[in-house]
Amino acid sequence: MSREHTTAFFTFIAPLHAAVCLLRCARRHALSVVCLSGVVVLLAGLGAGASGQAGKSAGPSRLFASVFQDHAVLQRDRPVRLWGRAAPGERVRVAFNGHEASAAADDSGRWEVTLPAVAAGGPYTLEARSDSGTTQVVSDILVGDVFVCSGQSNMEYPVVRARGGESAVRAAANDRIRLLTVPHRALAEPAADPDAPGTWRVASPETVRTFSAVCYFFARELQQTEQVPMGLITAAWGGSAIEAWIGPSGFEKAGDFARRLELLRLYARDPDAANQGFGRMWEAWWRSTPAGTTELWQPALAGADSWPEVPEPMRNWKTWGVPELAKHDGMVWYRRAFRLTAEQARRRATLSLGGIDEVDQTWVNGRVIRNTFGWGDERVYPLPAGVLRPGENVVTLNVLSTWDAGGMVGPAEKLALTLDDGTTVPLAGGWRYQAVPLEIGRPPRAPWEPIAGLTTLYNGMIAPLGPYGLRGVVWYQGETNADVPAGYQELLAGLMSSWRDRFGAGLPFLIVQLPGFGPVPTTPVESNWAEVREAQRRAVAADNRAGLVVTIDLGERDDIHPIEKRAVGSRVARAARRVVYGQAVAPSGPVPLSATREADGVVVTFEDVEGHLVTYSSDRAIGFELCGEGKGSCRYTTGRVASNRVALAPVEGHPSPARVRFCWGDSPLCNLSDQSGLPVGPFELVIK
Repeated sequence: MSREHTTAFFTFIAPLHAAVCLLRCARRHALSVVCLSGVVVLLAGLGAGASGQAGKSAGPSRLFASVFQDHAVLQRDRPVRLWGRAAPGERVRVAFNGHEASAAADDSGRWEVTLPAVAAGGPYTLEARSDSGTTQVVSDILVGDVFVCSGQSNMEYPVVRARGGESAVRAAANDRIRLLTVPHRALAEPAADPDAPGTWRVASPETVRTFSAVCYFFARELQQTEQVPMGLITAAWGGSAIEAWIGPSGFEKAGDFARRLELLRLYARDPDAANQGFGRMWEAWWRSTPAGTTELWQPALAGADSWPEVPEPMRNWKTWGVPELAKHDGMVWYRRAFRLTAEQARRRATLSLGGIDEVDQTWVNGRVIRNTFGWGDERVYPLPAGVLRPGENVVTLNVLSTWDAGGMVGPAEKLALTLDDGTTVPLAGGWRYQAVPLEIGRPPRAPWEPIAGLTTLYNGMIAPLGPYGLRGVVWYQGETNADVPAGYQELLAGLMSSWRDRFGAGLPFLIVQLPGFGPVPTTPVESNWAEVREAQRRAVAADNRAGLVVTIDLGERDDIHPIEKRAVGSRVARAARRVVYGQAVAPSGPVPLSATREADGVVVTFEDVEGHLVTYSSDRAIGFELCGEGKGSCRYTTGRVASNRVALAPVEGHPSPARVRFCWGDSPLCNLSDQSGLPVGPFELVIK
């Protein structure tokens, strides 16, 4: 794909995200101060790296890729890979810590050298010189351990907003911790690695204040035992789905994503063709649902005149006073008819739909027009020739909202059809709607969505780091995928695999399991959040280079952004000591090993127990459930604790239960720990 094609990608998304991020963060997954720490205009292409194209020389002062800057940290104890751009065929000589190497730039202008491993220390100076006389000197380089901290808004959540954050900020001066925040950017294909990834900064009250709290507290705690410089790279985006962070290779075993990946590549070349293809996919999904016998986008739709009228003025559907929509996070159909003369129908036209929250799939006269994501952003769509017709025309929208406000929000003067002769056909008023029952499910998401698409954030925020040396990754994400938790285990495995393809096969991952959020269960329930936690647990259990960080006790049932980030960072550091550094410490409290039938019932055995198991506020462990095979079959029970085992009391009606669940639900209450004080995390086991 050409650079020009990639530059065209997201041309309509770039301005809208820069414009609305601060407004929307305060009421969305990211807090306003989180947004302030990460808001950058969404670059539409690879302009920042254009100097590296074939046939063009590097700029007058930069030879290294942009990740190599003053105050950077390089990974210790492994060969140092350095790269950048120069004129094709030009030789570049690099010097670092008494070692030198040279390489000629290839046909695309990229060069790379590898220097011997260096022990922790510094500061050092890094120098590159080209045959043409261009020189770049990078100063104050430290060598230590480098970690990428990634995910969504709870990873972006800044130090200053965390519990104890103000005091942490005041004490933040530390020359041996360096910080890099990767700007928000989504792309159709992996960015070239010279693209600017942000700016390395020394930890200080000014720089730490808006930096990721989990990432900073993790490094500060870890540095107590690993007394080496720490380089922290935060690449996170509030509200993002895991699919957007997975590299292309990570989808091979995660499900059927081939068609959507193909559409993403097509979108960069021909957005209209890609929208047509995705529209057909969307329509096929609708037909597969219980409501799909009726194609509601068709202009000749029996009964459409009986749809309820949309209240005026256009606004969030939760404020209409309609009971079924008061808390509706799902889909609503909108429809409006308008008339054109034969002369008007022959003209080119632009359809303006006002603000829409959050995803619209739009048709005119049954023809797919666009699918766009945006929190209240205006939709303005050029209509292809031949779409309009004399007489009655019909515009139809399906609007999906997954959180907070939803629907067409106006204002009225923004709803119109504008013809190429300047004539305007007003479209305010006269709209009708039909709500979609939640049991219909969620439609597929367009692969070009910035934070819910496929590979878009990997391409724009991870790929630019190139093969930079890393010690590990801290991953805190899953809230967005809790809407549809199926397949998360495979997606998380795919993410880890695809990042290892880029950064090295042995790259360790520290996975923060979702904390409690939402209602406290009073009876055994099915829970999407619990399903994601279990998927995280299973993905880690299947990967010998990953560690799970249990945080079920650190959440807040009424706030998706719990403020207890210091404890999360401390637990991540503990997991790193085991997974990354090989220390003989349990990574995150007791881990379920097995559930077996014994003479007196079902016994659950745990490993990684420090001392013995402990219960709080009771002599019994609470939060256990014995379940049959199907949903709705679970019943609460209690357990007697002995050493590393819990014997569960029998449940009437379950003489031979099939499964054990523990600490299940959105915000469950559980009282089982060990002598370290770390809780047993949520789990589900098959009884053997």
